[in-house]
Amino acid sequence: MPIKPPLDPDVADEAPKSPILTGYDEEHFVTYLRLLDAAAEDADWREVARVVLHMDPDREPDRAHRAWETHLARARWMTTTGYRYLFQGGAPH
Repeated sequence: MPIKPPLDPDVADEAPKSPILTGYDEEHFVTYLRLLDAAAEDADWREVARVVLHMDPDREPDRAHRAWETHLARARWMTTTGYRYLFQGGAPH
């Protein structure tokens, strides 16, 4: 039975850079979708960091921006490459 990803998990300071799908990616699938939706709506990265990534861009602007930037890049990677791993059964365990 497939495991459902959490709807609003906390995030790491940076998204994975692995060339393959990771357990972190599977856990943050909903986060990635929310980031892609926000980007499509041209949402301000500070608000996205606050709401989606649970980071305070006023208190930690560099950390929040890096997290937003790397997670959005990973979300985009999922749309071009990472999704293929889902058809192969997901991340290696």
